[in-house]
Amino acid sequence: MALYAKAAEILEKVERHEGAVKTLVYASKFSNIKQLFALVCETRKFSAVLQEIILASKLLKSSKLKMHLAQVLVYDLLLGQGLKCGGSWKALLMKQRSRLQSELARMKVRQKVSRNEDLLASSANQSEADLLPRYVRVNTLKTTVEDAVDYLKREGFSYRGEASTLDELTLKGREFVKDLHLPQLLVFPPKTDFHQHFLYKAGHLILQDKASCLPAFLLDVVPGSHVIDACAAPGNKSSQLAAAMENRGKLFAFDLDAKRLSTMATLLLRAGVTCQHLAHQDFLQVDSQADIYREVDYILLDPSCSGSGMVCLQDPGSSPSTSPDQLEGRLRALASFQLRCLNHALTFPRLKRLVYSTCSTYRQENEDVVSACLQHNPAFRLVDVLPEWPERGLHPVRECVRASVKKSRTQGFFVAVLERHHPAGHVTPLERHHPAGHVTPLERHHSAGHVTPPLQTSSLVDGRCVSHQGDDITAAAHNTTTKKKKKKKKKTAKGEQ
Repeated sequence: MALYAKAAEILEKVERHEGAVKTLVYASKFSNIKQLFALVCETRKFSAVLQEIILASKLLKSSKLKMHLAQVLVYDLLLGQGLKCGGSWKALLMKQRSRLQSELARMKVRQKVSRNEDLLASSANQSEADLLPRYVRVNTLKTTVEDAVDYLKREGFSYRGEASTLDELTLKGREFVKDLHLPQLLVFPPKTDFHQHFLYKAGHLILQDKASCLPAFLLDVVPGSHVIDACAAPGNKSSQLAAAMENRGKLFAFDLDAKRLSTMATLLLRAGVTCQHLAHQDFLQVDSQADIYREVDYILLDPSCSGSGMVCLQDPGSSPSTSPDQLEGRLRALASFQLRCLNHALTFPRLKRLVYSTCSTYRQENEDVVSACLQHNPAFRLVDVLPEWPERGLHPVRECVRASVKKSRTQGFFVAVLERHHPAGHVTPLERHHPAGHVTPLERHHSAGHVTPPLQTSSLVDGRCVSHQGDDITAAAHNTTTKKKKKKKKKTAKGEQ
């Protein structure tokens, strides 16, 4: 019974826009996260269908159940793998089973379909998520893209090569292509299931939406570097960073939720990651000046957000229960937290590149946060990335990248890349040490009128290394030849005497 109660609670919170499904599921600390997540997502997918069946059967009136609880129970009874509870709820649903099944059958007759899935296709409430391709990232810590492609081809999949346009991501049957932007990403038709596939279970393939792959890809880390994943769980981005690092260097990963961090440790183990340093800690409390982080030069910051871009978690048929004022207040609070995280990340002394990302479509959490941060951190600037990407950030930060179902065939996402630079008027440490008018010892030694000798260099002459100053090697070679001739004349003169 706990499973259904918790699922109903999460559905209610999502409807009130209190968080994204994945965030709420992991925060629930439920014993079987995977089971809970699947039930919530599937119930939301069939939400309009379930609601129509429940209302037509008058289940709420006869049982006094609330809609969200009724939906998860009816989903498992009619569309899932059967009820997983006993007690009064099961007795109640079994008593109403015939009526519920009759309403489902009538719906199929009216819509002239035979399968449960076809009810979604013919429903006006079909989710945009049903149109998204299945993206699969090849884990290069365990295999190569070429080997993964060969394995899948031997299994009967039809490889169509590397896509060159977004239109080529429209696939059917067992077709698949390599993505046109991310070289480690393979693309399959929507809803292609890999959860029971050997390559997925062995950690060779990782199920990750294309937009979610962008932050780690654009951070562009170098093997052997020190990297921070500031809000790391559940760990897909961390495993992608480790692959780019080739498991060399140090990957510091922080998360406040111990349960999520434990799940992340399991995921990284399966992915073959060995360079990680996991910490159950609030990133805002991390001391950026500590010795352990003195060599950190890359940071990926993907903080908590509204989750408004995650179309797989949206229900187009539901009416928003949050007022505009409530939503505005929540966005202000989130943006304030996100800005604090971003400002804190930029205090790491050796940092040279940072990626800030959200799965939000709201400007307040994206362009506004980045703009406010840049105003207070003049040592950093935006990098114009992926110029061929179809959707850019809103004015005035067009260098950023946005993603959406319609324009990029992904979940809704936002990515900004910041790099350290020295703007005009910036004073370097050396200039600070030697202010204007200061005369260095070298300058004092070479007083006015002194001519500094040309820079001494060396070159090969007749197979030997010869030092010379400023003039070309011909002069040095000429002087050497002249000396040899003089010595030869002296020897000849002595011989004659």
